[in-house]
Amino acid sequence: MRWKPTICSLAGLLLAAAAAAQEFLAGADLSHLAFFEDRGIVYRADGQTQDAVTILKNRGINCVRLRLYTSSAAQAQADPYNYANNLAYTLPLAVRVKNAGLKLMLDFHFSDTWADPGHQTKPAAWMNLSFVQLPPQLRSYCSNTIASLRDAGALPDYAQIGNETTSGLLWTDGQVGGAYENVTQWSQFGALIKAAIQGVKDAAGATPPKFIIHLDRGGDWATTQWFFDHLNAQAVSYDMIGQSYYPFWHGSLDDLRNCLTNAVQRYNKPVIVAETDFPYSNSTNLLGFTASTNGQVDYLVALAQVVRGLPGRKGAGIFWWAAEYQALSGYNLAGFHRRSLFGPDGNVLPAATALGQLAAPTILSFTRNDGDIRLEWPFSGAGMSLVAATNLSPPSIWQTVPDSIQSTGGAFNVTLPVDSGSPRFYRLQSN
Repeated sequence: MRWKPTICSLAGLLLAAAAAAQEFLAGADLSHLAFFEDRGIVYRADGQTQDAVTILKNRGINCVRLRLYTSSAAQAQADPYNYANNLAYTLPLAVRVKNAGLKLMLDFHFSDTWADPGHQTKPAAWMNLSFVQLPPQLRSYCSNTIASLRDAGALPDYAQIGNETTSGLLWTDGQVGGAYENVTQWSQFGALIKAAIQGVKDAAGATPPKFIIHLDRGGDWATTQWFFDHLNAQAVSYDMIGQSYYPFWHGSLDDLRNCLTNAVQRYNKPVIVAETDFPYSNSTNLLGFTASTNGQVDYLVALAQVVRGLPGRKGAGIFWWAAEYQALSGYNLAGFHRRSLFGPDGNVLPAATALGQLAAPTILSFTRNDGDIRLEWPFSGAGMSLVAATNLSPPSIWQTVPDSIQSTGGAFNVTLPVDSGSPRFYRLQSN
């Protein structure tokens, strides 16, 4: 992380402010947005109906994640909730995202429907292919997909190669772990991942997307190490590690911190939380946070403290899953409509602003009132400490400000007394 310091003064107070130069991905998964819109769901900001993409962009969210299935038109028509996300459905959404000026993450599932650690079913059209036939098929599929997006002006910025691939993909040829834990299976899995990556590169041109390998083990370092040690042994070239972390499934925030810290130190890759969310209603407290709109924000701030506080500032992003979900009669949404970034009336929730603030320039600002000052900085400063010194001449001594720091309105703040006889300098410092 490279910092750009600036200094300002006011009546004996000297304040050092810093802005982060590296972009953080404040992301939302909007894969079902068109599905909900087609069924009459609307999205609102300040009571006014607006495009959900625009609403989230206006709150600082800078990247949208879209999953991609291999499903046929017939499958999508018969069961749109579980099969609609094919290229015909996803491409217009991708264009919409890019036209809004946002970054795009394409989440390849390599299946006709949901892919996760318990389900990595081959596309029906590929079911009879031998393993020898699968890598060229996968490469061709990825190349054709990226070419279509490129030609439409929607080349992804990030390509997630498989979804929650802890147990492999394209079962059983690319399955790993358990009964499939052997050299042959890992070799086949590695060959499939490399074929997919090469297919993306074939069509992407001079600036290919950054490649993400995604697991569902945000709080499980042992499994994460097992997986990436084996994957790296296959000489797979990728750019980032993605993890799902849901507080109701994946352990405590300390578990997450331990896992991500170890991953950064062992593999020296940026890490993102590719999926997370938190309920705003109809749930018991989780990790000490209430199931409320304020609880969503509190959870997000605590999560950001973990991700943005990783060694070397290697925490590169947080993505809110099911950000667009709304209650819809006739569909089992597994409760995710209560974990959305939009409330039951369609109005955007405060968590969207909090999420967007994670990508804001990290600028320390102040206001003075009589004998004290109020320092404020956005949530992008999560994982950093506020420190102070009485001079900038070496050897200056920077000490952590012990006063209680609050988080309100998408920002951190603290009120401190002013010592008129001694200038003080303040800055944000990586932990």
